[in-house]
Amino acid sequence: MSHSSLRYPPLTPSLAQPRRCVGFVPGGASTHVSQEFSDLLRRRLRLGCTICAFAFGAFFVKNLIIPTVDVDFWENIIRGAQLAILAAITAVLWTRLPLGVLSLRLLELTAFGSMVVFFSYAQVNTYYQGFVLRWAQDDPVAQERVVLLSVFANSLRWLILIVIYGTFIPNTWQRCSWVVGGMAAVPLVLTFATCTTCPFMFEFWSLVIANMFLILAIAAAIAIFGSYKIAELQQQAYEARRLGQYVLRDKIGSGGMGEVYLAEHLLLRRKCAIKLIRPDIAGDPANRARFEREVQAMANLTHPNSVEVYDFGNGEDGTFYYVMEYLPGLTLDEIVRRFGPLEPARVVHFLRQICGALKEAHASGLIHRDIKPSNVLVCRRGGVDDVAKLLDFGLVQDLSINKQDDRLTLHGAIIGSPPYISPEQALNKANVDARTDIYGLGGLAYYLLIGQSPFVRETIMELLMAHVRDEVVSPRKLREEIPEDLEEIVLRCLAKKPDDRFDDIGELAKALDDCSLAEQWNAEQAEAWWREHRPTGPSSKPDEAVTVLAARS
Repeated sequence: MSHSSLRYPPLTPSLAQPRRCVGFVPGGASTHVSQEFSDLLRRRLRLGCTICAFAFGAFFVKNLIIPTVDVDFWENIIRGAQLAILAAITAVLWTRLPLGVLSLRLLELTAFGSMVVFFSYAQVNTYYQGFVLRWAQDDPVAQERVVLLSVFANSLRWLILIVIYGTFIPNTWQRCSWVVGGMAAVPLVLTFATCTTCPFMFEFWSLVIANMFLILAIAAAIAIFGSYKIAELQQQAYEARRLGQYVLRDKIGSGGMGEVYLAEHLLLRRKCAIKLIRPDIAGDPANRARFEREVQAMANLTHPNSVEVYDFGNGEDGTFYYVMEYLPGLTLDEIVRRFGPLEPARVVHFLRQICGALKEAHASGLIHRDIKPSNVLVCRRGGVDDVAKLLDFGLVQDLSINKQDDRLTLHGAIIGSPPYISPEQALNKANVDARTDIYGLGGLAYYLLIGQSPFVRETIMELLMAHVRDEVVSPRKLREEIPEDLEEIVLRCLAKKPDDRFDDIGELAKALDDCSLAEQWNAEQAEAWWREHRPTGPSSKPDEAVTVLAARS
């Protein structure tokens, strides 16, 4: 029975076909920058509105508890309306509702425009018919002092508003100048109009205008300079996160050799995962040759169940990096740890896919040598759920190279992960062949069925020796519903001697095809499982699943 006979939709042709060249997409870079700016604008606007809403709320509550004698009924009503507007905008910005730059600019206009209206009303109310002068009675000296104090108190509100806008809202310094200039002009125009039309304030108009102009000019200068410097720093940070045509976004993995970032191609707007190798490691010629061979090995694999490699290169600081397809999903290790052992039929489904990826790799002379649950990612591709992707050929061995070159991978150390390492790897034998991946696949199957690796020991040395000499506990003794034919396949994969295992990955694939559960897991079951368990991600990308693509430790 062939894999194509499964009652499961085949992967889309685009995944199975060889990679094709992609032409230049006009406007791609600007679109990317627009998205970057949109995310930044949303974060900064959300923070600014949150602070303003908190401040307005504090004053509103204070005035309800301890009323201010010079605040009239309508000013409290307008303050309450202003608080409601800021609270509503802040709530929208904290939701996961997608908002473009235009929508965010409209929210910005509403938030700051409404505050301008409120401050304008409060200012007019302060100077209306010489209202502020009642505190000084008929003493000219006292009147001047009261007017000056009112100017400073009134200007302080505008100063805070202008500085908040300049330092929180991302802008070019030119746009910031226009907006801040407009904000500063409003109180000056209102003050001039109030003083020249009010006989009580007319004699103080020059004093009020001069002091207010000075304070607002200082506020505008701070806001414009702050906006310029922040934009400059943001541009520098943006450039620092660039690697050629790629921009790094969120870190999604780390290890002893480097880190993995979610990134995006500037022109294609295609999300990808970039693995960075630290300069101190990549700088070694032997390591560099190994990394290049790893990338070349992965790039030549076109099977839909192998991770696709797009590109590789060097950063300006000597960092070696390569670019892989971005795979939102969960590793088999995470699935078992979160939800327990898998249904046997689903295990068979995953094993058959991994066999397909390994069959192509082995045919090309490549041995993975690190088959384990955390190196198999399950995701949705081409509209199909439960697609297994074999990751991280970091320990790949190319059988087509000569023995002298093979030292680039071996480094005289034991290669592999102790819970799933083959006996020949544990003994550090030189004649490791493709059957070591069959042993690793048996260990992976055991973990998926039972929820633990074939051997659990206290120390690494005991674990390595267990692979060499201890017998594996029969899976059916731990879980009775496992079919006998599936148990036989797993135990044969875990045979101590390579000659006692399947001769090659093709023979293992045929045994899985002939297994009684080969057609028991279908697309409907996979879709239902993911509909119930699909993760939403811990942070900034609510529409994406948790990404698990870790750098090698």
